[in-house]
Parts: sequence; structure tokens; C-alpha cells
Amino acid sequence: MVDDGVIIVVREFDAKKDCRGVEEVERRCVVGTSGKLSLYTDLLGDPICRVRHSPAYLMLVAEMVLVKQDREEREIVGVIRGCIKTVTCGKKLSRNLKNGNDPSKPHLLPVHTKLAYILGLRVSPSHRRMGLGLKLVRKMEAWFGENGAEYSYMATESDNQASIKLFTQKCGYTKFRTPSILVHPVFAHRVRVTKRVTIIKLTPSDAESLCRRRFCTTEFFPKDINSVLNNKLNLGTFVAVPTGSYSDESWPGSDSFLDDPPESWAVLSVWNCKDVYTLEVQGASLVKKVFAKTTRLVDRAFPWLHLPSVPDVFRPFGLHFLYGLGGEGPFSVKFLKALCGMAHNLAKECGCGVVATEVANREPLRLGIPHWKRLSCAEDLWCMKRLGEDYSDGAVGDWTKSPAGASIFVDPREL
Repeated sequence: MVDDGVIIVVREFDAKKDCRGVEEVERRCVVGTSGKLSLYTDLLGDPICRVRHSPAYLMLVAEMVLVKQDREEREIVGVIRGCIKTVTCGKKLSRNLKNGNDPSKPHLLPVHTKLAYILGLRVSPSHRRMGLGLKLVRKMEAWFGENGAEYSYMATESDNQASIKLFTQKCGYTKFRTPSILVHPVFAHRVRVTKRVTIIKLTPSDAESLCRRRFCTTEFFPKDINSVLNNKLNLGTFVAVPTGSYSDESWPGSDSFLDDPPESWAVLSVWNCKDVYTLEVQGASLVKKVFAKTTRLVDRAFPWLHLPSVPDVFRPFGLHFLYGLGGEGPFSVKFLKALCGMAHNLAKECGCGVVATEVANREPLRLGIPHWKRLSCAEDLWCMKRLGEDYSDGAVGDWTKSPAGASIFVDPREL
């Protein structure tokens, strides 16, 4: 109860009647403050799109009900989304002789946990400071617990003090990881990709085999990676190898490749966010818009000059997300850069405005990822909470207290 005759009801989202109300809340909660640049996300009429492809998901709304003598007036004033999946939370040594493993050379095995993720928490500006955000989080966490989740985490901008205060001071979350979001504009011209590298697109089954062997012990790696790689939004997994070593015709398969890899190689996958939602930068001055348009006109007129240009981010634009970035060898950074160039050209063909990825701040291959600092976020903030106090894996213990690894695996289904 927030006032006489007014009650707040937190309930499950109903697609048949709530879409318009949720869209209005999203519009009111555009990221940013008055007088500054802000980022608006258009969910293309599907408020559940950001969690729809997860194994288990839920969307809740906070509805204000004004009770009058002869009628009720209802208005959605808050929303939250959540999902659950099984991921890698650590690794442990194994000396198992299975499959002919040499007992003198122990290999690492993943330790899994059931992880929940909170995203898309919004409270209408006119109804803040009423405890609605806390109420939505508590209700979502109750669903997490009912479905066996052992940990819950959320991501926010490092300067979003209201969100950080809510989760760390009121909900018991602790600061956990600080990855970087790296964003690169899509130019009007194609970028050059070195001919010293051959890029091979893998089949989904081959991609799954490679990802499980290469990333299975990486933090946040989803156990159902096959669902990710077979999703219609996944545009492919690509491997870069030295020219002359392999081709599409001579590719031996991921297992044989990893058993005897070339001196250097790299891999990444591409996810199509453009068909899920679009973004739009709002609040830019006329000068900035004219400058950006001028760079695009020059780029289109003289593509052979390969001049950088600012994409039209002041109208709705799409993006491709790069995930599962990895590689080995002395030239792996250069090979990854070639893959990023290929991904840029793919995004250009699909009409995207930017290409983005998210990596750990100590990611060894980070130097091979082209990006513009002005468009990127050097320090995103992930906060985590342990839901099951009686849960403890001997090899990991409390995941929230574990040190950060060099890499993380970002699931593209939950952007």
C-alpha cells in the first residue's frame, strides 16, 4: 500500500494486455539524464525478447491499481526480467584415465552451477523512491529460489549509483566482475582483412565441439552452448588460421584441429541482435548530427580511402555481438583482428550500425579487438549474490568470493 485507495501489485507479465504499458515505462526510463546523450532501446514489440532464448525465464510487472468507488484504474509502473541457466563457475583437476588420458598430465574439468540473471529492471520516474525496485527484485529472487538457482547476478553501468545502491545495500549483492564493453562503428566501406589469414565458417556441431573443448572451464560458459550455436540468431562461428594450413575443403573437424593446431589461430562467433531490438542515441545536438552525416557522406563518396566514419546512431540502428572470442599462439591477436574485420563486413552487409563485444578486463586477446573508446564502456559492473547458503562445491566454495580469471564467456542471449 502506497496511499489510500492505491495498491501496487507485482505479477507475471501478460503479453495480451501489458505490451503497451511496458513500452511506455521503457520510454520514460531512457538511459541518461536530461540535457545529455541517452540511449533508447526499441524492443520491436516483444518485451520478453531479451530473455526469450534462455532455458528458463520470467518477466514481472509492477502495476499500480487505483481503487475508486465504481471502478479501478490500472497502470504499469515497473518491470523486471530474469532467467536461469547452468554455467561454469570454476574448474577442478582430473586425473581420470578415461579416454586414454595420461595420468601424469591432469586436465581441467568445469564446475557447474545454476545461475540466475536479473536484467531490464525499470521503475517509472514518477513512482521511484517507493520501494518498487526492491519489491520487484525480491519477487524475482523468490522465483529463482523456487527453480533451484544457486547464484544471482546483475549488470549495470559503473556510474549508475541508484542501481548499485539498490543491489549492494538493500539486496545483498557484492561487486563481482568489471568487464569491458567494446564497440566499433560499422563504416560505409568494407575493412581490409589480411590475406595471410584464412577464415573458415564451422558447422554448428563442429562449433559446439570446439567451444566445449576451448571454453568449458571459462567463467559463465553456458552448459547448453548447443542451444546458442543452433539458434537462428547465431550467424556462425568462424576460425582464423594461417593461409595455406587449412581451407573449407581440407578442414579436419574441430577435434582433429585442436589435437594438432597450427602455431597460431583464433575463433569467434557472431550473434544477430538487430532482429531482436534496435538502439537509438537521443539528445544529440544538431552540430554532432551534421558532423556524423558528413563523415558518412565522405566515406561513401571515397570508399577506397578507408576513412573512419560515424554511423547514423541518431536513428534506430542494429548491432551484431561478438562472443566466444579465443585463440592461441604468438599471432593470435592479429588473427582475432582479422576475424573482427570479417565481422565488421558482415555487419555492413546486414545494415548494422555497430559491432560490439564484452570481455574481461584482463582478456589476453583484447588488443586484437578494434573499438572506439568514445563508444565503449571501459568498466561495466557485474554484481552477484549467493542464494543457496548450504551450497558449496569443494573445488570452488563460494563463487562470489573467487578471484577473477583472465577471460569470461558472455552469453549473447541475455544482452
